[in-house]
Amino acid sequence: MTFWTAIEQFFKRKTMGILELAFKRKRLQPAQVDWKSIRKILVIRQHDQLGDFLLSTPVLRALREGFPQAQIDLLVRSYQEPVARNNRYLNEILVFQEVGYHWRLKSLWSFLRKLRSGYDLVIVLNTVSHSNTSDFLAWLTGAPYVLGPSHLRFPGTNRNFFYNLEAPYREDGKHQSAKNLEIVSYLNISTTNLREEMTLLPEEQGWARRYLKKLKFTFDRPIVGIHPGAGKIKNRWSLENFAKVAEIFSKRHGAQIAVFYGSNERSLAEALSKKIRIPVTIISDLTLREFAAVVSQIDLFLGNDTGTTHVTAAAGTPLVAVFGPTDPREWKPWGPEFIAIRGKNGTCESVSPEEVVRAGESLLAKKGIVLNQG
Repeated sequence: MTFWTAIEQFFKRKTMGILELAFKRKRLQPAQVDWKSIRKILVIRQHDQLGDFLLSTPVLRALREGFPQAQIDLLVRSYQEPVARNNRYLNEILVFQEVGYHWRLKSLWSFLRKLRSGYDLVIVLNTVSHSNTSDFLAWLTGAPYVLGPSHLRFPGTNRNFFYNLEAPYREDGKHQSAKNLEIVSYLNISTTNLREEMTLLPEEQGWARRYLKKLKFTFDRPIVGIHPGAGKIKNRWSLENFAKVAEIFSKRHGAQIAVFYGSNERSLAEALSKKIRIPVTIISDLTLREFAAVVSQIDLFLGNDTGTTHVTAAAGTPLVAVFGPTDPREWKPWGPEFIAIRGKNGTCESVSPEEVVRAGESLLAKKGIVLNQG
């Protein structure tokens, strides 16, 4: 640690200590909650990656099951809003602009008015990271009950002082969806369904089917989607392996191959299509919701450990994901139709094409798709 880093950390600790003295709330126990008074709930999942957010959506399901008549709202950053939009468990979404100049006086006033509209319970979902902003927004609501986990305390503090309900948190290697649910289970709120979920409207799914038909896809043969990208380079399986798998599914089962790519990944998709020695269709220029709608209409998705894999799972499409450094027992989409294959030495490249093909074939067979033998 450099001298200036040490100075910076010293002042951060002192600042957080002062904030704790000024804003700390008296800690409550679940038995002290007046359940009859809870009619309006806000969930804050404000600063995480796309996959992290989707892994927290079972909490929304648990809250709706526990409070069927309550108003349940969600606060997210703008890049998460598309996957939260139209969620069947929510009443309203509050969008926090991550870039200051995106705010206008009118939009800021509207946001603050909604934030101060009388929430009875605010839940801050922190499992892998913690932000001052999330905590401050929870405090700003003025809600009588603010629930969050007890871990990830800021340096210089004795507890997560903006919360008056602190859920115990254990680093026990559980799946991330289970970890999110553990926060609300402190108040005896739970669900048996840990699946990620996006709510796609019938018109979105109908548009996607027409879109695929325009691209000359037919629905009498399997459609296999491939997304070779990932934000972290170490999470990427090689293009050569994806190409081998695509050729096997095409030649063995007559599969139609669609190649998807994310932001700044066009060259990656084009390089993959050149390596595949069969006709493929590159699908581009889709919004996040359009991507989800399109993959909801295909039969199988093959990808890496990245956000689009979780979007695909949330859309309900069977998938095989290649994992390397990350432990899939904690991070893969929840459910038997989502298979994660991890390299034996923690690298993607130790996963063979044959492993991915076998896993994909098993998922297609479960869907009732008749596969050719060989």
